[in-house]
Amino acid sequence: MLKKRFNFWLWLIILFSVSRMLAQTTIQKTENNWQLLVDGKPFDVKGVTFGYDKDIENYDTYFKELNFLGINAIRTWATGANMPQLLEAAQKHNIKVMVGIWMRHGRPGMEDDDSFNYLKDEKGMEDMYNNAIHVVQQYKDHPAVLTWGIANEVYLNMATDEEKEVYSKLLERICSKIKSIDPNHPITSVEAWTFGMDWWQKYVPSIDIYGLNCYGAGADILASELEKRNIDKPYIITEFGVTGEWDITTEKHGVKQEPTDQQKYDAIAKGYPDWIANKPSNLGVFVFHYGDGNHYGSPWLHTHHSGAYRPQYWAIREAYTGEKPINNVPVIKNFELPDGDYKSDSWVPVTLKVSDIENEMLDINFHYNHRKGSRIRRNQINPLIHRGNLESGFEIQLPKEHGAIKVYINAKDSYNNVGIASTAIKVTDEDAKSRKYLVPKVKLPFYVYKDGEEMPYAPSAYMGNYEKIAIDTKNTTEVYSGTAALKISYNHHYNWYGLGMVNPANDWGDILGGYDISGATKFSFWAKASEGPLTATIGFGLIGKDKQYPDTAKESLEIKLGTKWKKYTIKLKKQDLSCIRSGFTLFSQSYGAGHDIFIDEVVFE
Repeated sequence: MLKKRFNFWLWLIILFSVSRMLAQTTIQKTENNWQLLVDGKPFDVKGVTFGYDKDIENYDTYFKELNFLGINAIRTWATGANMPQLLEAAQKHNIKVMVGIWMRHGRPGMEDDDSFNYLKDEKGMEDMYNNAIHVVQQYKDHPAVLTWGIANEVYLNMATDEEKEVYSKLLERICSKIKSIDPNHPITSVEAWTFGMDWWQKYVPSIDIYGLNCYGAGADILASELEKRNIDKPYIITEFGVTGEWDITTEKHGVKQEPTDQQKYDAIAKGYPDWIANKPSNLGVFVFHYGDGNHYGSPWLHTHHSGAYRPQYWAIREAYTGEKPINNVPVIKNFELPDGDYKSDSWVPVTLKVSDIENEMLDINFHYNHRKGSRIRRNQINPLIHRGNLESGFEIQLPKEHGAIKVYINAKDSYNNVGIASTAIKVTDEDAKSRKYLVPKVKLPFYVYKDGEEMPYAPSAYMGNYEKIAIDTKNTTEVYSGTAALKISYNHHYNWYGLGMVNPANDWGDILGGYDISGATKFSFWAKASEGPLTATIGFGLIGKDKQYPDTAKESLEIKLGTKWKKYTIKLKKQDLSCIRSGFTLFSQSYGAGHDIFIDEVVFE
């Protein structure tokens, strides 16, 4: 009896091990039809881009929801520290992953404010190459891996053909190396629309599947674009949804008019069978975006907005399963604001007509967005003060802004669906008009560093003997408060070095960024060193007035750090804090040995 039990458990262990080893993705072509296969079985990608990768504790909830929506694959853009947990959760729920490998953009663009010099930065290119190979070596044997998704819209965010050629050759070097170490997963590289096709065709033959980000009806003609170029390879639509802002031509007061909720629903529910699933060279789609937010893009393209379900959520379910919504999103049939110029703080009437099929009680709120200034400010959605009700009508109070603003109405039902519509109105305000730098106004206290979470400034400005600096934004060995502290290691026995935490990352004053911290009266931080006394100059403000977008104030203290935590404070009097690009700066040097500096609780208050 004991032997039988032993054999049974041994059989289960072997079965489990084999099931994890046999996960293999291949591509086959039969006549003119391309097919993706997983372990020899047809696999039509019914995917979404995944926006909850940092929320490890709730992976199980998210993946159950993905199962409910009929989703069988997710796409990530990069590979972070959470990838092992993400792959395990995906495997548990029978979902495959296009594992993203990030490549930097050649100039600031749609994606972010980063820029990289492919013509000069050989070390940076080598770093990207090594990272890509490390990712593949680390995860190639995980059964949840579907394909490798290398880069995202790099060609779109490059200025010259010379740069594109250098990048293309780096990409081929990466892809060909991946092929040699992982024969079990095809390689995808991702680009906007068709911007990469000619370059891939000429320089990157090792790509197996073309990843194409495409929104709206353009998805219907992607197959013909490959045919025009005589490209005999399959493609996956790696981002898809309703027509994006970049393709919208209709405006009101200069503000792009966003598609209606019905158009957002139809683009997915009808677009999938009509434009995507019936194409012989198409392997599937990742709808953008299974994620939540309270910013400019979330009402337009996300499945959730401020925690509530959007039409896109239910549209994905209909596209992939054929099932209609369990509960319908409220429909905003009419939303208008008066024309003309109105002063800030004035009250204006709202023309509004809303319906809900289930006749649920609706919670009505209004918000606005101002598409001027820095990237973060352009993406902000801010609440508007309003009064009234659905029976007697609403009025909104205009914010202290100057120029056209985009105004949203949110109608939320008791099922947690939210219908959203938008329009535009022109606002005048002399104070706002005179602002030199349009950056987000923060609420105090404003933490530059706290536990390494949601850091408003990136530790990317390296100075002096910067090759010997190492940064750990979530050090747990020496912490003053909370769960983590910032650790700055200098691994050399002489010379000076410096670090700036800046916004945008990797920028030295060429791109508008930073925050308006007006009203703060002090800047403080806790600090200690691994050995003391150690002299360091610590403060904020780095970008000089010789740059187009400088810090409007600079302050620092020269201090001697000991081996015990100590709080340091700089009082702020009459400084112009309207645009602080560099929220934290540190300069130090070494005499005979390296050292570590620990920083915690960096705050303006």
